[in-house]
Amino acid sequence: MDRSLYEAELLRLQAELVEMQEWVRATGARVVVIFEGRDAAGKGGAIKRITEYLNPRIARVVALPVPTERERTQWYFQRYIAHLPAAGEICLFDRSWYNRGGVEHVMGYCTPEEHRRFLQQCPVFERMLVDDGILLRKYWFSVPQKEQYKRFKSRMTDPMRRWKLSPTDLEALPRWEDYSRAKDEMFVHTDIDSARWHVVESADKRKARINMIHHLLESIPYEHVERPKMKFPKKPSFPSSGYRRTDRSLQSEVPDYAATLNAADAPERYVDLEDQGIS
Repeated sequence: MDRSLYEAELLRLQAELVEMQEWVRATGARVVVIFEGRDAAGKGGAIKRITEYLNPRIARVVALPVPTERERTQWYFQRYIAHLPAAGEICLFDRSWYNRGGVEHVMGYCTPEEHRRFLQQCPVFERMLVDDGILLRKYWFSVPQKEQYKRFKSRMTDPMRRWKLSPTDLEALPRWEDYSRAKDEMFVHTDIDSARWHVVESADKRKARINMIHHLLESIPYEHVERPKMKFPKKPSFPSSGYRRTDRSLQSEVPDYAATLNAADAPERYVDLEDQGIS
């Protein structure tokens, strides 16, 4: 997708996301958006663009680490429940309870019985969320095998994204078909009428972000909310009432490192290899 067209449309959609946020806040709606898909499929980039201009007190990203020993003994969905939204909140799950349907199942981190129980309980759990009034949206980011390999390869040498690459990610490469079968089985059980899966084709990251955000906005019944008008105060009159600023010599100031910089010595601008489509 052309970059200039992408950036213009993204900005328009981000303005609509702010409108949606205000509706959520004003009406007390509860929104849960689940981002799932293969590694390097573009979930994190989409989340970053969605939250860029939103209030972090309203829109929260939930990205849970590996469960603790205690959490492993709990009901599987228990630790996710604590992160569900209250009234007027939006929760974006960067991976979710569907870990059990994908990586845990394929990599053997759960037993076959635990996996079977997950597929049985997940639709019931999600129907409970929807019945309670939560607006639940589920997105699966789909990336071609060759594109995933190219993105993994770029991360090996990209200092800004190397942290995203883990041994589990690399292990996914030879298990492509295992993950495909797990995803297909998961969809059979969890693509239910009240909580459908929406597949985002993400070979082109720019198009994927635009398509996903547009779909999300179309699926939420938000309306424009008039914000209360604020009256800007008059400029304070001078002279003041006698306040004197503390002598700067008594403060510990951050050194003026910026004053030492020279435009001629500036390093070459960093290029995001994945976003530029360079392998």
